[in-house]
Order: sequence, then C-alpha cells, then structure tokens
Amino acid sequence: MEYALIGEHLTHSWSPEIHRQLRGYDYRLCPLCPTALPTFFASRKFRGINVTIPYKQAVLPFCDALGAAARRTGAVNTIVKRGDGTLFGDNTDLAGLQAMLRMADISLAGKRVLIFGNGGASLAAQLAAQDANAAAVFVASRGGKLNFETIYTACADAQVILNATPVGMFPHSGETLADLARFLQLEAVADLIYNPLRTRLLQQAARLGCKTANGLAMLVAQAAAAAEVFTGMAQPVEDTLRVTENLRRSTENWVLIGMPGCGKSTVGRLLAERAERPFVDVDDEIARRAGLPCAEMIRRRGEEAFRQLESETIATLGARTGLVIATGGGAVLREENVQNLRQNGKLLWIRRATEALATVGRPLSQNLEVLVQARQPYYEAAADATLAHEEDWNALVEKAHKIFAR
Repeated sequence: MEYALIGEHLTHSWSPEIHRQLRGYDYRLCPLCPTALPTFFASRKFRGINVTIPYKQAVLPFCDALGAAARRTGAVNTIVKRGDGTLFGDNTDLAGLQAMLRMADISLAGKRVLIFGNGGASLAAQLAAQDANAAAVFVASRGGKLNFETIYTACADAQVILNATPVGMFPHSGETLADLARFLQLEAVADLIYNPLRTRLLQQAARLGCKTANGLAMLVAQAAAAAEVFTGMAQPVEDTLRVTENLRRSTENWVLIGMPGCGKSTVGRLLAERAERPFVDVDDEIARRAGLPCAEMIRRRGEEAFRQLESETIATLGARTGLVIATGGGAVLREENVQNLRQNGKLLWIRRATEALATVGRPLSQNLEVLVQARQPYYEAAADATLAHEEDWNALVEKAHKIFAR
C-alpha cells in the first residue's frame, strides 16, 4: 500500500479522488477498528497515511517525531514513513483551514471571532484566530459556560463565526446551532462541514449578506498540505483551487424550477444526457412513491397530501449529489424545499410566457394568470439564475449548461 486514509467509518470519504487529482499516486481507504492500530503501525506497510476520526490523538504514540502543527494541536492527521523507517507525524488541518479562509477572502485579523465547538477542529480554528491576531476569540459548546443560549448576550458583537462541530452535516443536514440574525455585526461565517455544500448555517449567512465558506476548500487544502509531507514537493496553490472547483462542479446538483409546463422536464433530460449525469423528475418520483400519477393523487388525496410527499421526496433528492433535478411547479412554495434543494444545488428558474404554458393534465394550472402572479415572487427568491425559454430546445439546453457549469 502506497498512501491511505485510516479511520473508523470511511465509506463516503472523498480523499482518494482528491489525492488522485492532486498527485495521481495510489491512495486507498483503510478502515480500522481501534484494536487493529498497533498491528497496522507495527507492519509499517505504507509510505504515508492520513488519519481521521476517531484516531487523531490515538496515533500519537506510534509517531517517532512530530511536526510543529501536530505539537500545537495535539493531534496528527498525516504520517509519513521516512527513509530510515521512522514515522513522522504532522497536522495539516490548521493549514487547510487557513487556506479555506483565504480563498473566501475572510479575515480574522482584528475581528471578534466566535467558534462553535470545543473538539479537535475547534482547536485548529482557535489557532487560526490566534495566528491572525483576532481581537477576541470565544468558544461555545453545548456543555460549556459559553453555550448556545448565552452566546447572544456574551458574543452579540461577534463579527466572524466558525462552525467546528458536525452539526448540520449529512445526514442531519437540517440542523443548526444558532440564529445568525441575532448577531448584528456579523460579517462572515465559515463552516468546516463540506457535506452538504451549503449547511443551513451557511444558507442563513448568505441571506444575511455575509461572506461564506464551506469545508470543501479546507478538505482539499489539507490534502494538498499532506501531499507535500508525503512527497517532500511543494503543491502549487493553483492545484488546490482547481481540485476544489472540480469537486464542487461534479457534486453540485443542477436544479430546474419554474411554472408547470415551462419545459423543466424536457430541458432536464436533455441536459442530463449532454452532461452524462443522472436525471430525476420530482413528480415522477412522487408518482412512483404514491403508486399513482400526481394529478390523480391530488384529486384523490388533496393538494396538502401531495405537498407533504413532495417535501419528503425533495429532502431525499437534495441530499444526493451530481444530479439534474426537475422540480414540480409548486416545489418552491415551501421554504424547507428550497433549503433542501440549495444544500447541494444551484437553482435555475426557467421563465416562459404565460400563454405558452401547458395546462392539460395539470389540475393546479387551470387559473393560470392568477397562479403565475402568485408564484413569481417564490421563483425570484429561490433562483440563483434565470433563463428565458425559447423554442429552440438545443439552444435552451446549451444556455442552461453554461449557467450550471460556471
């Protein structure tokens, strides 16, 4: 084995793909139970390894020497076997976090920084704030004196918030620790979570006009720093930027919203075929779950039952990645749907003239003028981009592809 990631649960790790794009060397996932650690390190059948939860402290006794970052953080996430067979341990989380903040143009210098969590990731965040000469650093935790009830009085003037907890991470993407609107001087929010791409915390920060950063850039940057430890060769910053953007583009869902009959399904299928992505029509998925067509479900069970199943379906699809998703016309009426779609997706509103919208077989589209007027504000609020419909489907798909591929 050349290079690997060790940890307890590694099924969904992106590390092999990141290291492949950075350097192209053999990199594998190596899940280990705690009792297997001594045997694994005694064999030393590797050139270099990364270490993740829950072993970043547990591997310390197996290292013959530690780098400065490992000593400062008290944790190791990168180990390389030197020429003499000894093991050198270091920590690249701090470098990764600092790179993430630079890429998002978020400065901690002279700022009042509030950090969520008191674990290993929190220590890296505290050191980043210390190194940047933050004006003040506050650490909040569930059981601490400063907790998620007292932060609104003790840290009301926080300017930057760093989430160093797993709260909001898949599969519990709907969770959040704080109401950001109560921090009136807030300028920026960084979340070390990278799955989903946009946690509820980051979505609220964006709505408030704050700068935001997710953990994807940190994940790639710490891997790039680990590659430098492994190989002894500098990793260009441009590589970190390139790989981060590659991952974002490949994982981000392409979501089509708009009135019933505006062409979402047709555009979605053609777009998915062109981009070689899986396509999902939300209404088709609802019909499959319900065991009957959507129009028939609405007639038999009512619109409210339909909307509830629609929300459940969107919650499932929004948590996936790399899809082209065509939504139903009323999907954006519920804010929870918009948040679930946005967590991993970019939303494109396809606008079509009212007189050109199809109404056959659509029980909710009979009073079309009123419906368009009522729904337009929802589409405007949800959309990341807008595309006017045109009759040339190939041209329409080409434009949609350019928008999503940015």
